[in-house]
Amino acid sequence: MQDLRKLEEELRRSGKLDALRSLAASGEGKSLGGQLDGAAAEQALRSGDTAALQAFLRGVLQSGEGRRLAEQIRSVMEGK
Repeated sequence: MQDLRKLEEELRRSGKLDALRSLAASGEGKSLGGQLDGAAAEQALRSGDTAALQAFLRGVLQSGEGRRLAEQIRSVMEGK
């Protein structure tokens, strides 16, 4: 959990946190979020279950919304 807090602080300092939050709050982000099992993702993160996280991400990336949102996230993280 400490690693997630450290990541959040790094994102805040870089100015990327607000951009990522905007993506999550967008219509596409909300739509995709409503389709996901957040409890399963959280459990996989907390336990460090990389196989479960990979399966979760594969599911996200199988949808057009998920692919578009992943591309937008990549752009934010790369500073584009």
